[in-house]
Amino acid sequence: MKNKINKYSFCFILVAMVLFSSCETDFNNPNAATEEQTFSTREGILAATVGMQQLYATSGIRWIVETPAITTREVAVTTTFLNLIELEDGGTNLPNFNSNVQGLWSNMFRIIKIAEDIEANANNVELLPGTKSGLIAYSKLFKAMSIGALAQNYEQVITQTNPNNNGVFVSRQQAFDVAINLLNEAKALLEANPVSNEFTSAITNDVKVLNSINAVLARYYLFSGKYEAAISSATNVDLSSASFFSYETLNVNPIYSRVFLPNIPNFKPRDNFGLPAEFIFDGSDGRLSFYLEPSNELSFNLLPIENLKGFFNTLDGIIPLYIPDEMNLIIAEANLRKSTPDIVAATLAINEVLTDSDDPFGVNANTDPYSGLSTVNALLNEVYRNRRAELFLTGMSLEDSRRFDRPTPSGATVDLSVERNRNFYPYPETERNNNPNTPQDPPI
Repeated sequence: MKNKINKYSFCFILVAMVLFSSCETDFNNPNAATEEQTFSTREGILAATVGMQQLYATSGIRWIVETPAITTREVAVTTTFLNLIELEDGGTNLPNFNSNVQGLWSNMFRIIKIAEDIEANANNVELLPGTKSGLIAYSKLFKAMSIGALAQNYEQVITQTNPNNNGVFVSRQQAFDVAINLLNEAKALLEANPVSNEFTSAITNDVKVLNSINAVLARYYLFSGKYEAAISSATNVDLSSASFFSYETLNVNPIYSRVFLPNIPNFKPRDNFGLPAEFIFDGSDGRLSFYLEPSNELSFNLLPIENLKGFFNTLDGIIPLYIPDEMNLIIAEANLRKSTPDIVAATLAINEVLTDSDDPFGVNANTDPYSGLSTVNALLNEVYRNRRAELFLTGMSLEDSRRFDRPTPSGATVDLSVERNRNFYPYPETERNNNPNTPQDPPI
């Protein structure tokens, strides 16, 4: 990543084979001594943290974004690769050996394993207080985001790696609770010892750690139905501050590499952000021109598609850790879903999104305020419409589609008329073959 081409990147290269190759799904580690040595030095643990961030920002984001985007029609497949065709077909026949189903699962656990190793060893290395708190908080943030990504896509998940291949599965709700606890622990650490200049210089200049923790907390509080906590956390986020992952030639933007390299796109965005015609966007809505470039092309399955822009059309384009206006959409939705809905507060938050013209990333709708019905259902539809546009290709479309009770998939294979073709993914074959605790696959 661009801001980390330094001595820690060099050190990371030396330990990458240990960290990444030893973090398979079963977590057998023939290089245990080398790994122990890596985490016993200041340089080693800093390099491991850079590596964790880099793995999430490249391989992790690729699977987080691509997999549900195909399932929920944000994008359409433009190639004959079987794994992508299987995802677009969906239905009851989606195999658990599909490489996207397995890739999303295994990459999240690679990140979780590194995060666990950083946290377990940080107290054993001589570090400045603000560097140590930063390392532990950062590991908790990435572990929480990885658990959250799993909970958004699988009906049950594992929240702790297990060297004996018998990790315990918990419900999605429990997984979100684990992620929330990790984030609150991280927040407490940073409030006691703010990150040091050493941490910022060595690990990240681009991710504002405390702001990011509050943003992800708000997200998971919303997903787990804790609406007042979601509003509080979202309110704590500085919307003028930007947290993002940066890329360069050796670490290419992972969506760019899937759409623009090697000049043969694997997928392209659907018209209207993949939403049915009932969701109408004003032609002047700036998010249309930010994310999409008009095209008359058709996909592999003859679906109308556009060219991709936004954060994804250059090899070194940044990818936000979160979009600032996600916080306003969380505030709006939480106010509508809480036991006593606050329509006024929800409408004000929606209007913050619709009239936004100064987003730090340039994701500006810059349109007129909301003028529809002032009912909970109408406003929830407006929130969903804006989430789909504002948070395009951020990996949240499957979670959103279920939460907003969009039409349930028919279960039929190759039903391209449905808004989503799965509710959850089957458990990967690699997990089922190694872990006796793996549940039955969800039917759809």
